[in-house]
Amino acid sequence: MSLIHVDPPHRIAPADPAVLAAVEAAVPAITRSRVSDRLGMAHDASHYLLTPQAVVVPESAAQVAALMRAGLPLTFRSGGTSLSGQGITSHLLVDTRRHFRGVEVLDGGERVRVQPGAVLRQVNARLAAYGRRLGPDPASESACTIGGVVANNSSGMTCGTHANTYRTLESMTLVLPSGTVIDTGAPDADARLHALEPDLAQGLERLRDRIRGNPDSVRRVKAQFSIKNTMGYGLNSFLDHDSPAQILAHLVIGSEGTLAFVAEAVLRTVPLHRLATTGLIVFPTLREAMAAVPEIVTAGPAAIELLDAESLRVAATDPGADDVLRTLEVRDHAALLVEWQESDPELLARREREAGQVFAGMDLAAPARLSGDSAGRAALWRIRKNLYASVAGARPSGTTALLEDVAVPVPTLADLCDELSELFDRYRYERSVIFGHAKDGNLHFMLNERFGTDLGRYADFTEDLVDAVLSRGGTLKAEHGTGRVMAPFVRRQYGEELFEVMREVKRLCDPGGTLNPGVVLTDDPEAHLRDLKPVATVEPEVDRCVECGYCEPVCPSRDLTTTPRQRIVLRRELAAAEAAGDHALARQLEEEYGYDAIDTCAVDGMCATACPVLINTGDLTKRLRAERHGRTARAGWKSAAKHWDAVTRAMDLAMDIAAASPARLAEGAGRAARAVVSPDAVPQWSRALPRGGTPRRAAPHREADAVYVPSCLNTMFAPADGGPGVMAALLRLAERAGLRLHVPEGVGSLCCGTPWSSKGFGDGYEVMRRRVRDALLTATDGGRLPVVSDAASCTEGFERLTAAGSGPATGAASPAVRVLDAVTFVADHVLPRLPQPPEDRRLASLALHPTCSSTRLGLDAAIAKIAGVVAKRVVVPDGWQCCAFAGDRGLLHPELTASATRAEAASVAEGGFAAHASVNRTCEIGMTRATGKTYHHLLELLDTITA
Repeated sequence: MSLIHVDPPHRIAPADPAVLAAVEAAVPAITRSRVSDRLGMAHDASHYLLTPQAVVVPESAAQVAALMRAGLPLTFRSGGTSLSGQGITSHLLVDTRRHFRGVEVLDGGERVRVQPGAVLRQVNARLAAYGRRLGPDPASESACTIGGVVANNSSGMTCGTHANTYRTLESMTLVLPSGTVIDTGAPDADARLHALEPDLAQGLERLRDRIRGNPDSVRRVKAQFSIKNTMGYGLNSFLDHDSPAQILAHLVIGSEGTLAFVAEAVLRTVPLHRLATTGLIVFPTLREAMAAVPEIVTAGPAAIELLDAESLRVAATDPGADDVLRTLEVRDHAALLVEWQESDPELLARREREAGQVFAGMDLAAPARLSGDSAGRAALWRIRKNLYASVAGARPSGTTALLEDVAVPVPTLADLCDELSELFDRYRYERSVIFGHAKDGNLHFMLNERFGTDLGRYADFTEDLVDAVLSRGGTLKAEHGTGRVMAPFVRRQYGEELFEVMREVKRLCDPGGTLNPGVVLTDDPEAHLRDLKPVATVEPEVDRCVECGYCEPVCPSRDLTTTPRQRIVLRRELAAAEAAGDHALARQLEEEYGYDAIDTCAVDGMCATACPVLINTGDLTKRLRAERHGRTARAGWKSAAKHWDAVTRAMDLAMDIAAASPARLAEGAGRAARAVVSPDAVPQWSRALPRGGTPRRAAPHREADAVYVPSCLNTMFAPADGGPGVMAALLRLAERAGLRLHVPEGVGSLCCGTPWSSKGFGDGYEVMRRRVRDALLTATDGGRLPVVSDAASCTEGFERLTAAGSGPATGAASPAVRVLDAVTFVADHVLPRLPQPPEDRRLASLALHPTCSSTRLGLDAAIAKIAGVVAKRVVVPDGWQCCAFAGDRGLLHPELTASATRAEAASVAEGGFAAHASVNRTCEIGMTRATGKTYHHLLELLDTITA
């Protein structure tokens, strides 16, 4: 075994002042060079770690061109979901996620113009209205961006090689290292390329002729690109295209930011089939599953996804696992997730019958079942798409998850699986997982490695892996890109001649070698063993994190300060600094972390909805907030819990006084108080805020159908202009439907607990928890009646607060209280009893803002049902996400809400909607402030049109 030693511990060096000065001279005010900025972006989804000199955030292609002309080494980064080390650098890291998010649907959805920062799922959401989608469908589609899709030549579950990025590209706008901008779709693209970059244009023509004139090169290129292949540069461009502009555009696909910057791309779309049938077909062994693939392919499935035994064990623990997965006693089993997609129901039915005949002749470990049930299909695909992160999240603490990605011709796939299993045993890689796109001969497999004092095992395993794949005519990278991990092996895969062609491509496009140095091509045979990411055990809330980045697109603070992934990696960096004795760095990280990660976290939990291992960084934030509180603050909030009715009435009065005062005086007083105390403790009043609301009062009813607990938001904030408020609206709707609501005595003292839990005041939360449980158990007759809450965040809070637990006196189990959001209550129990409103009373259009809480509670269907009654056209505007008002976060840090709502507000401004609605009063306030349009609770609008 070779002994290859790990690099010395990673330390952050000061940024080079000359580099920062050069960037400032080229494009002023786009540099982020604090240690938190640099270390927060040093991590991506790969197992490599490099700290950039600085992060630069350009706003346009012109600014990127100016950076290029400065001649500084640049690495482009958008989603940070790449797995091979191509998205990190020790030079300048260019953040293209922040300002390059444009999406323009063309030709009725047949094409789409996209910028590199647009998230793939969001692009597909725009295309869905036209019955179209993008061809590439990688498992990371919820988080990966078009920049990575193009840079890595993404493919995925169903697109194979016929609908990947390479095959669906129409044109792109490129910024070359010289600063030249070329639109390859322009009629004069070749003429401009020859005029502005003559060496490049002529060189590409020369290489085209060189490859075409060499029969061995032609044979090798055709064989290599007949399967999924992202190793090296896409030399098939020289066979598939004639003109220099088109050759260049297709070479850039899969080039991982080493040849040019893609400012935008025009992609052809593919049909979005509305009908599908899916099944998980379980085999006794992995070899039997692989041997079955060719026969299944004859039945024309859109996807055949492999899950080995370890994958099945992990999948069985998923909340969405069906009875087959949950009850399977996994030994040597493997499964194929198969799906047929069609737009014609008769054709789909025929496909299903043909598949049944194929499966009938196979030796299966469980009966084959195909289903078109959308919920069941979604659960299976969620399990598959989250498999890597789920397995990696279950790895032993302190180990690094390594995901490799290879492809071989399908007939050799079973043999490769056997050899991989032998290699896992030989090198003692336990609990390794094999999965992937079996239809395409594309395997993913994951190892858990603890990078210690030497890398001999990993290095030797890699050598044997390379031999196993290349001896079968395969490729060492099928989807994830060459990056750093396979750069030393490009020459071995392609041979000297084609490797030299690739080197010439790099020299022609990037003569100075400034774009993403060290990626795709390298002369260092041990490059894949350098700059490996250490993973230390830090804290239980986040140790499972694999830094995949799936959380980032849903985080409301992502454009202001930090994302959940960055909050986690900065905690890891802080721990590493302390362990290394670098106390100065630790102090600086602590100081910057306070505002960046703690103060501006909305604690909305949306990260957990996207995280494959269900990490809610809000839990970490709450604990860190609790650790900052002094004795006085804890006592004050505990006292507030004991006297909550008086506190909310005082807030109501304060809002009325502020509204009655000259706006300049009230705003100035707020700013002064914040300066003296703390911006994180004193809200900033503004003239956009409403007056105080209406105190909650008991309304007992002996024969009640439900217990209604109005939110204390009704007391603190008056209804939106022209509306009755949700409290009055719900009571009237219930009365109209003949339903009786009981508002209990002492309701003014009840709260869902969110003000305490979100701020980390555990003592006050416990006071409120006990009071609420006792009051609601009495009011609901021991849990017989449901509790209805009229604000989605409060519904969620009451659910947590009243969850079944121990009785305070005896320790015996207490009955659970059922909590319903008012939207669900109305959709299920009130709407069926109300007459359908006349068509002329329905609104022409409605802009709807679901909330983070309504999303987590699963209220989408109920909201849509009510909204469909209220309005003829209901739209959730593009750019929707959590508004980040988050209780009082929007008052303490209005810049957070402004950042979170910017994209949605722009969509609302263009929509010309007749009305605007949400399902939480603070979200209504936040969206009203962001858009200048009055938002009401959805039930207010229903009350109005059904009156």
